[in-house]
Order: sequence, then C-alpha cells, then structure tokens
Amino acid sequence: MIRKLKQLLVYVLATSFLFVGFTQSVQAAMISTEQVVATANAQQERAKFVMTLDRPEVQAQLERFGISQADAADRIAALTDAEVASMSHQIDSLPAGGNAIIGALIFIFVVLLVTDILGLTKVFPFTRSAR
Repeated sequence: MIRKLKQLLVYVLATSFLFVGFTQSVQAAMISTEQVVATANAQQERAKFVMTLDRPEVQAQLERFGISQADAADRIAALTDAEVASMSHQIDSLPAGGNAIIGALIFIFVVLLVTDILGLTKVFPFTRSAR
C-alpha cells in the first residue's frame, strides 16, 4: 500500500514538473482613466463609422469603388484605436461644405466690395464711393 502511494506521488510530481515549463507569467497593472476613456472614445468612433456605412450615398460610392459594405466594415474593425482617432479628427476638421474654393471666392468678393465702398478701387459699377 505504501509502495503504491509512493508510486502515485512520484507520478504526480513528475507530471507537475513536466507542466511547470508551460505556465504563463501574468502581470497586473492599474488602468488609467485616460486609457479607459480613449478606448471608449475609439469604440464610439468606430460605431459611428459603421453607422455611416448604412447611409445610401455612402453605399453607392463604395459600390462605385468596388468595395462591398461587409469589406468596409471589416476594414473599420481592423483599425487600431490610434487610427480611428486620427480618422475621426480628420473628418471633424473638414469643412462642412467640403469645398474651400467657394469660401475663398466669397471672401475675395467681400474684400473687393468693401474696397469699392471705401473708394480704394472701382471694380463694381453698382457701388458708390464713400469719398
């Protein structure tokens, strides 16, 4: 009986020593609030991009480029959090109209109109000089 118990103990110890090399080390660290917020923001932005894919004009443009909606959603899911944040910043910084030339033309028109009214130029025949 004692001999069988010793053999069982030897087998258990040999098996446990065999699996000691397969253990993984784990490290725990505190997660900062900034990391949690950044991850939550990235998930919200990613969800916003996926919802944008549901719009009919976006689907039509994707079809013109030969990209299916599922492929686009897979590509969005594969983006890192930094890439999602960068894309979101780029989209948010674009002008609402999407065309800066119109804004530049309006600015030039207003400048010429003001200089005409002040009497510095005579570009428009419908203005009268203040001088």
